[in-house]
Formats: sequence, structure tokens, C-alpha cells
Amino acid sequence: MEPAAARVAVLSDTHGVPPVLEAVLAEPDVRSADLVVVTGDLVSGPMPVETLELLMGLGDRVLLVRGNADREVVGVSRGEPCEHPESVFAAGVLGAGRLELLAGLPHPVVRPVAGFGEVLFCHGSPRDDDEVVLVDTRVARWVEAFADVPDTVRVVCCGHTHMPFVRLLDRRVVVNPGSVGMPYGSVGGSWALLHDGQVSLRRTEVDLDAVCERVVAESAYPDAAAWVDEYVRGRHSDVDALAAFGPRDGRAG
Repeated sequence: MEPAAARVAVLSDTHGVPPVLEAVLAEPDVRSADLVVVTGDLVSGPMPVETLELLMGLGDRVLLVRGNADREVVGVSRGEPCEHPESVFAAGVLGAGRLELLAGLPHPVVRPVAGFGEVLFCHGSPRDDDEVVLVDTRVARWVEAFADVPDTVRVVCCGHTHMPFVRLLDRRVVVNPGSVGMPYGSVGGSWALLHDGQVSLRRTEVDLDAVCERVVAESAYPDAAAWVDEYVRGRHSDVDALAAFGPRDGRAG
């Protein structure tokens, strides 16, 4: 069994925006973390190569978990259809080695963390990287999503919906750190820290104009300007996102 990490920084949904990722990685509590976990959707965005290289530069300190968009990028590289242009772009520029890395990413992953015991890291839910579970999703749906999670796991860290929250669910703590690259709600890089048995939601402020200008200048993505204006600047609020995602969480069932 691996030794328990004392301090874990949890990031998610970096979506190919390295300037914001750089700002998050520069945070003192991230720099000093024993483990940096990124719970999926790493590269589907305007600067996929640079983003993945930043993460891989962390070496043994980083744990990358597969997201639905990572799986989608790999699928595009193998000839599968895709309706998301940023994933098509990523598949075309990453190259064979990086695509192979994405194809091998695990989901879910369980790691011991001091003060928490076994912690499960996933993207959508433990059973499905594309499942939508929200802060206000009904309890029965959460219970279904956690049905196969071992009783020894008392903390689950997920991503996918780009909105940070912590909630208690049948004596388990569920943590969504929010999104680094595509925030819904507050702009900037959202992340979470697990340390001393406490969960802390964090947000790293960035100069939005500088971030967007850099991405447009350095990205080969054809629609980079429109993409960063919509997603990095956070044009979609958390209320908008909850309304859009709500029909997918089974609340009408």
C-alpha cells in the first residue's frame, strides 16, 4: 500500500488553459503538496500540448485521472466522431506519445491521504466519467452513483461540472474543486486542498485580460479568441450551469 500523502492539492478540468494552470501551480499550498491530483478533462481547449507538458513536469507529484473529454480526444485520434471542436483540435496536435498517455489514464483512483483515510478521485462519478452529479442532485442518485464504492472510502473528489462544492452524502464527504480552465461562476482557477483532515476550497485570481491575450497569441486553435471570451472569462454563471446540467442528473426520473 502506498504511503498516505500529507497534503493533497486537487485540481480539475484544466481544459487546455496553461496560464491559469501556471498560476494555480504557483500557489504555496500547491507547490508544497505531496500530491497534485487532476481529476480529468486535461487538454480539450486552446493549448493542449502546453497544458499536458506543465502537468507532466510535476513528475511523481502528479496523479492524472481520466475525464470524459480525455477519453473523447483519444477516440477522435482513432477515427471516432466528435461534436466538440476543442477535442478535435487537441487530438490533432498532441502527437502519438501524449495520446498514448491519455489513453492510459485511470478512472477512478483510490489513494490514502493522511487525516482522511482512503480517498477516491474520479471525474463525473466513481462509476462513469461522464455522469452528472450536482450539489443539489437528489440523494437517491448520489447513493446509486456510489453503490460500488468501498465502505473504507469516506471522501470522494470529483470534477466534470466545473462548480466547486463540498457536501455530505450518507456520511461521505464529496468534494468538487471546480475548474481551472472553464469556470462556471467565479472566474480564476478553482481548486481544493486536503490537509490535516480538513477540506479547503480555494480560488486563484488571475489577470483575465493578460490570460486571454496570451492564449490568443500563442494558441493555434482557430476560435481561441471566442473560446477564452466565453469560458476563461466565465460568461456562464453557476445558475446557468445548474440549469443546463440539471436534466442530466436524473432529477426528473
